[in-house]
Amino acid sequence: MALYVKKFGGTSVGSTARIEAVADKIVAARGQGHDIVVVLSAMSGETNRLIALAEEIQQNPSPRELDVLISTGEQVTIALLSMALQKRGCRARSFTGSQVRILTDEAHTRARIREIDCKSIRAELALGGVVVVAGFQGTDENGNITTLGRGGSDTSAVALAAALKADECQIYTDVKGVYTTDPRVVDDARLLRTITFEEMLELASLGAKVLQIRSVEFAGKYKVPLRVLSSFEDDPGTLISLEESNEMEAPIISGIAFTRDEAKITVAGVPDVPGVAHQVIGPVSDAGIEVDVIVQNVSLDGTTTDITFTVKRQDCEQAQQIISRVAESLRARSVFVDAKIAKVSLVGVGMRSHAGIASKMFKTLATESINIQIITTSEIKISVVIEEKYLELAVRSLHAAFDLALDPVA
Repeated sequence: MALYVKKFGGTSVGSTARIEAVADKIVAARGQGHDIVVVLSAMSGETNRLIALAEEIQQNPSPRELDVLISTGEQVTIALLSMALQKRGCRARSFTGSQVRILTDEAHTRARIREIDCKSIRAELALGGVVVVAGFQGTDENGNITTLGRGGSDTSAVALAAALKADECQIYTDVKGVYTTDPRVVDDARLLRTITFEEMLELASLGAKVLQIRSVEFAGKYKVPLRVLSSFEDDPGTLISLEESNEMEAPIISGIAFTRDEAKITVAGVPDVPGVAHQVIGPVSDAGIEVDVIVQNVSLDGTTTDITFTVKRQDCEQAQQIISRVAESLRARSVFVDAKIAKVSLVGVGMRSHAGIASKMFKTLATESINIQIITTSEIKISVVIEEKYLELAVRSLHAAFDLALDPVA
């Protein structure tokens, strides 16, 4: 008998019919003798609806009251699923984050989990019941309801699996698993059967939307076996593993991630002195704006240099305002902004032992007349910044150049 934590997202529980289908899956798993803990999101669109209601009342609602409001979405789904299971003769009991005692810090709308008390869950499992837990929420030390931020139900599921020492945490979504790239961009994108935590963490941080990055970090830290699979099809999905593949023909590149919502800011002609990078980037970071790629050019004359960095496009206007003030104080020559860029990244642990990956990537893009504006690398990743209009062409060309559509064990 195994213990599985199964998390179902908003589209999986988007209607009573889909909740009934989830109940059938759980009853089938329970019938095989497994212990089951289910973690649910709110119905698709429900959290956005609740936020919109709050904003009708108050333009900037109190984070504490907002958490009280948006946490109700998951309470609806856990109660409905428990009813559906009971209708099928399966013992089931729902638990909110406070009933399980998922203790978080006090950062409303973006709380982090500190510990989980599993006593109530273990007691219910011992009685043969299915435990249905509200994802995305917990309570702080003062009993205030907190939420974990967008995608927080994934983190709830992984944290519960770690606390319970579950055999596997299974994340059910509206796709069959993790693909070599977005199938909406590349028709022959291939479903990966396994991928390492390291690769998945890079893909998630670089734009892949399958899993919330915090949940992958959590799973890797606590060594929780993690599987992504479809709510609507019977398929084993993708296992995110701790170990690299030992297959002789395992691919060098596992996947291609990309982001469309990037903007680039260049501060030209700043003094080439120690600490200037902090003077430029520091105020942007202090404003809560996440800075991604940073490049400082080598000074040719020993007096001035250029610093380029990227931010989310939604933060571009605010970052530009900050940088304009910084540039004035530093007497920089000029500030350039380009809000029509994209980032494309190759990810694969095989890069550690194979040379020529970067050269092949650059040649492929050059063949398509795609100019590279910025290059950054890590041990298992190469990222390039290009014009947004070439994004899909770049992804398709790289996918074909590295034969990612081919099954390496076929």
